[in-house]
Amino acid sequence: MAKKYDVVVVGSGFGGSITALRLAQAGKSVAVLERGRRYNPGQFPRDVTRADELLWRHPIRPEARGLYDVRFLSGIGTVTASGVGGGSLVYANVHVRPDPIVFDHPRWPRGFSREALDPYYDKVAHELDVKPFPASEPLRKRDLFQQAAKRMGRQTFDPDEAVSWTEPSAPGRKACQRCAECEFGCQYGAKNTLDLTYLARAEKLGATVWPGLSVSHVQRVAGGYRVHFKDLATGEKTSVEGSRVVLSAGALGTVEILLRSRDRTRTLPLVSDWLGRGYSGNGDFLGSLHGSREEILPWEGPDVATVMRFFDAAPRFTMVTATFNRPATAVLAGMGQPQLGLLGGVGAPLWPKLWPLMHGAFAKGLFSKPLGTGVDPARTSNLFAIGQDNANGHMVLKGDRLDIEWDYANENVALVNRMTSAMQELASQYGGTFAPLVTWELFRRPFTVHSLGGAHLAESPARGVVSTEGEVFNYPGLYVADGSVIPTSIGFHPVMTISAVAERIAEAVAHGF
Repeated sequence: MAKKYDVVVVGSGFGGSITALRLAQAGKSVAVLERGRRYNPGQFPRDVTRADELLWRHPIRPEARGLYDVRFLSGIGTVTASGVGGGSLVYANVHVRPDPIVFDHPRWPRGFSREALDPYYDKVAHELDVKPFPASEPLRKRDLFQQAAKRMGRQTFDPDEAVSWTEPSAPGRKACQRCAECEFGCQYGAKNTLDLTYLARAEKLGATVWPGLSVSHVQRVAGGYRVHFKDLATGEKTSVEGSRVVLSAGALGTVEILLRSRDRTRTLPLVSDWLGRGYSGNGDFLGSLHGSREEILPWEGPDVATVMRFFDAAPRFTMVTATFNRPATAVLAGMGQPQLGLLGGVGAPLWPKLWPLMHGAFAKGLFSKPLGTGVDPARTSNLFAIGQDNANGHMVLKGDRLDIEWDYANENVALVNRMTSAMQELASQYGGTFAPLVTWELFRRPFTVHSLGGAHLAESPARGVVSTEGEVFNYPGLYVADGSVIPTSIGFHPVMTISAVAERIAEAVAHGF
């Protein structure tokens, strides 16, 4: 690693990979620092008894370097990915341009609208070669979902997805195998993940990717910024400088780095007081459908094929059937459904103790085989709603670890009630039964895979953390490009909007030299 680059990018998810390519195309020297490892097709973990390969730095084993970063925080549970390519390794590939009304929220600064972002959406669509699952190809779970929506009087659409459906892929990659393993890491290379698209192109232009490096804080120095990091393999702590630095470690990672830089090391003391405020889980709400009168066959096809709209009235949301491969579906079906109203007595104090229980379950292989409720896995499905929550989470450092404080259940009653009602109605259309995710029943805490906010775009530091071009207020040359800049919930799968905003910010960084 050189001592200094034109641009140092922290994180290799959507914001980081997009920035790396656009700055490399501008002829700049670019270093990308990524905490996780590089995965090639066929290398993603599948043995659930090997928890250290699945989970990232969990409390039972802080040294673990697995694919999934799962956190039970005070107000919400979160899941993110760790690896070269970031969340693209394990997301459902869904790319949606949200309805224009999403940008009418007062937290969006002037200049951000669906129309203004469309050119950047176009760039992302081109680079990731997105297109829907072939409409001409029969897919039982899609067809049943569309039929149910029609009976409910709801519109559906088949979203664009970053997947090679049928055409031959590059060497070492295959077309989609329709195995519903999108969120486990694609063993076939059919997903157009960032390490195979944006980041691969950036590397061909000279950008360098450095895996296994965990960034702690950023320091302003003459001519730019010094990024401090730890080599996770050796334990060595060192740093690298960049004339420009772009933080793209995801909403959790970027906000943690900025909080530590402002409040612990005090190397960036002038970061806005808005830092950490306005966190959103994008209204993620999970449930399950059991006992469908017809076979759904959830393990056939991609994880998600169709989206149902509930954008006719507030609180707005969308809903999908989120599905997994056959072994995972059998395990989930074998766990049954929680009995509504009978589990609430356990209470919130158990929430922080879930880690030992979860780790023990992995170690004993309890997540590798059905528990035997007699439920037919072919007639089950996960239900996943994505909504416009009130984005009122507060991200703080407790000790040296990030936490999120949020009375979600009480502040989002209307949204949860509308989502729950829709899921119950959907289950009845299938002739089945519905139940929310067990952690909601037990603790009234949601789980999200779509963390947003904490370093908002704004027109001034009185309303956010970064300018409308992604530059941190009071720190010229320091940028943020990831989900943390999104100022409120979206209610659709958010990755397309995160990526479009990142394209816009990357353009600004390049023009700033």
